[in-house]
Amino acid sequence: MRWTASLAGPIVRHPSLWPTALRQMRRLAPARWWLRSPFLPIPSPDYLHFRLVTMYGGQGESEHTAEDLVTWLKWCRAWPEMSR
Repeated sequence: MRWTASLAGPIVRHPSLWPTALRQMRRLAPARWWLRSPFLPIPSPDYLHFRLVTMYGGQGESEHTAEDLVTWLKWCRAWPEMSR
């Protein structure tokens, strides 16, 4: 899971986003995630594909960066109902 480390780096550098990142991780984790490999609270591949298509268009295959995750977390933090 090399990509998780590359995504964690930018979040670590933004401590103000830590609570938002944890909230979003909790919200997006599939039910009973601890019972299925890879035993991490990550969203389903179908959901991730949907989000990539809606963000980048096309088939969601365009290049995305860890800074995109930081931008998305800032957006989530800005919406009061998203940050509860």
